[in-house]
Amino acid sequence: MTVLEITGLSARAGDTVLLDDVSLALEPGRVLVVLGASGAGKTTLGLAATGRARPGIELSGSIRLAGSPLLGRTASELRRVRAGVVGHVPQQPSAVLDPVRRCGPVLAELAAIRHRGRAARLAAARTALVEAGLDPDLWRRFPHQLSGGQQQRMALATTLVTRPRVLVLDEPTSGLDPANRAVLAARLVALSGAGTALLILTHDLELARAVAGDVAELRDHRLVPSPALPEHERFDEPSPPSPSSPVLVVRGLTVRAGRATLVEDVDLELAAGSRTTLSGVSGGGKTTLARALAGLTPPSAGTIEVGGVRLPRLARRRDRAQLRAIQYVHQDSRDSFDEFRGVLDQVADTARLLRGLDRAAARLEASEVLDSLGVEPADRRPGKLSGGQLQRCAVARALLAHPRVLICDEVTSALDAASRTRVLDVLTAAVERHGIALLMIGHEDTFADRALTITGGRLGSLTDGG
Repeated sequence: MTVLEITGLSARAGDTVLLDDVSLALEPGRVLVVLGASGAGKTTLGLAATGRARPGIELSGSIRLAGSPLLGRTASELRRVRAGVVGHVPQQPSAVLDPVRRCGPVLAELAAIRHRGRAARLAAARTALVEAGLDPDLWRRFPHQLSGGQQQRMALATTLVTRPRVLVLDEPTSGLDPANRAVLAARLVALSGAGTALLILTHDLELARAVAGDVAELRDHRLVPSPALPEHERFDEPSPPSPSSPVLVVRGLTVRAGRATLVEDVDLELAAGSRTTLSGVSGGGKTTLARALAGLTPPSAGTIEVGGVRLPRLARRRDRAQLRAIQYVHQDSRDSFDEFRGVLDQVADTARLLRGLDRAAARLEASEVLDSLGVEPADRRPGKLSGGQLQRCAVARALLAHPRVLICDEVTSALDAASRTRVLDVLTAAVERHGIALLMIGHEDTFADRALTITGGRLGSLTDGG
């Protein structure tokens, strides 16, 4: 029996075509991996598979879930039809995690869709945590107390706990280190082996190979079969920058949350014109360190200096020059934009507010940087852009500050190979042109001249590249 059948699906945002005559069918246990460049329509297809669309997008065609049509139903009817049948793990986990509730009780509540009795619900919730590769100790944490990778897996747990017949995953390896990507791939293979149909929307070729499913590609808004996976693309090793005195000096930086120490006694120096990567397992302290440097998470101890000037620990106490000096590109790009304002103006605001440009000049510069990153500079709202497009918009917004230190948190995680190469090229040019000290959080080890690791909140030894 077909559990998900899509026939002649089209999606439009006004005159813009997002999907054109897309058809697919999933039987129990089938795995379909859909590849595509950023902006190709992967997220639109994933939402459509559950009968939903972003505001301003119109769907046409036929979508049937276990024989029941989804299009044209009210929100309450959709919830009834989808319950326990289809699960959706979005690219941005914040979309499904309740920020004011602890994760464990939410899982237990969701388990009621399939399980009766408190004991059965609690057991199912704890099983879902383990199946998603999470430590049971995270039961009492709020979403903001999880790392980006942990949030991604918690979103998966909220879906697994309902035991869906179809699972739709949008960039599920975004923000995961290689070890956890391998664990996730193994769990997805086990799910398909147990009869769950999987629709995986990704640019991650390694994941596509690991799950060994059928592969298709979104190209020119249409879904076309892909008989073979392309070879993994590699980046050329950059030449090391010329030596320079440090522009960023961090001493004894420590961040605590209650009794837990998230970052401990970190010393760090970044030179002007340098490129440094920071990697480590999910939950190791990468994002916490980045947020502390940017003044978004207050450190418990330590100092941060840029150009010999000590910065206040909190961003709200930093003046305009100090705010401009350190720019941080969030891992969750969608949450960093105002959904009710055009993206172009939001990107241009950085140049206007921090560098004093007038609105016209700021918009012109914003358009040029967005264009260099491969994003159409039309003034659209965030809801009409893909996750990968918004990540590039967030990079552009930070670059417009002309910062002395730029911290990028998993900014290539939602990008296809071509878009990722373009972003890295633009960042390299900015580093060389403006002498920016770049700290790149992620797993792009071949991109930088220096690599750092962080484990358990402690900064590890560095390696020199080139």
